[in-house]
Amino acid sequence: MKVVVTGTRGIPDIQGGVETHCQELFPLIAAEGVDVTVCRRRCYAKDNLTEFRGVKIKDLYAPRKKSIEAAVSTLLGVIYARRVKADWVHIHAVGPSIVIPVAKLLGLKVIMTHHGFDYERKKWGKLARWAIKTGEKMAARFADKIIVISRPIAQRMAEEYGRTDTHLIYNGVPAARPSANTDYITSLGLTPGKYVFALGRLVPEKNFHQLVEAFDVEGYKLVIAGEPDHPDEYSANLKRQGAAAGAVMPGFVHGEQLNQLMTNAALFVLPSSHEGLPITLLEAMSYGRDVLVSDIPANQLEQLSPADFFPVNNVEALRQKLREKLAAPTPHRPYDLTPYNWPAIATQTLPLYS
Repeated sequence: MKVVVTGTRGIPDIQGGVETHCQELFPLIAAEGVDVTVCRRRCYAKDNLTEFRGVKIKDLYAPRKKSIEAAVSTLLGVIYARRVKADWVHIHAVGPSIVIPVAKLLGLKVIMTHHGFDYERKKWGKLARWAIKTGEKMAARFADKIIVISRPIAQRMAEEYGRTDTHLIYNGVPAARPSANTDYITSLGLTPGKYVFALGRLVPEKNFHQLVEAFDVEGYKLVIAGEPDHPDEYSANLKRQGAAAGAVMPGFVHGEQLNQLMTNAALFVLPSSHEGLPITLLEAMSYGRDVLVSDIPANQLEQLSPADFFPVNNVEALRQKLREKLAAPTPHRPYDLTPYNWPAIATQTLPLYS
């Protein structure tokens, strides 16, 4: 069985929820004997890898321009899949799915994973929103099989397109790797248990600007880790706003750096106005961190309680909730993350290639 994966920026250690999803899932698929190739956008490659944990890596051209990057790289991924005679091409996200009709014309079988309604992101203009929405329509009409990562996505695909045959397979979270070290956080001027942590791309829908505005808790620092996909006016303004407010912004973190930040945070905050099923939230929960998240449907996991939510885009409510949470910090909080186990997710995914 030969599967070519495209639509993602690539693996390993490339920022993004889809990228984390692919990095965790496809080595497990490959370990079951499937010949998996992940197409990586060359403009994001920081190494010359041709293999990662049993997964083949194929670097393909992609213009570093957000309006056409995904479509061009995915089209080249589809052509590559046809050239190597793949049994399946697995396309991730709705934007890249605009090329699914080409894949079908080339005689390929297509699985598409719907990670969320990307056309709702604030960063897109009207033309880009139309193109991404068209990608969703192409997936609904032409994809042989569709995986959805959350129930709200499954519901909308059924109601809007009549696709009642989608396969609900959640995002996963790897086992936490708590760190006993504190050298990295100390280098950032942080004290264990005395900072609030936020993690994600520096894009408008993450609402990190609202978090900076709302943060006013004596004795605690704010840490926002991440970088934009494409540096722009918003990310530049956010960095200036954060610096003026005394926030710590270390950029993209992974590995031991991320482990230390997760292990020692007093609270994890996700103020987003748009998510699919946020892996960063699942990661924080795997470390036993107390959490505070916006009340959008994608964040309303059954493992959370009403006290963990605030009304999205309400800066004053966010400020009040931060004060309440940090007035009585929760050092460690257990969650049942059984539904988000990557080996189980791989087991659910494998039969779809049959």
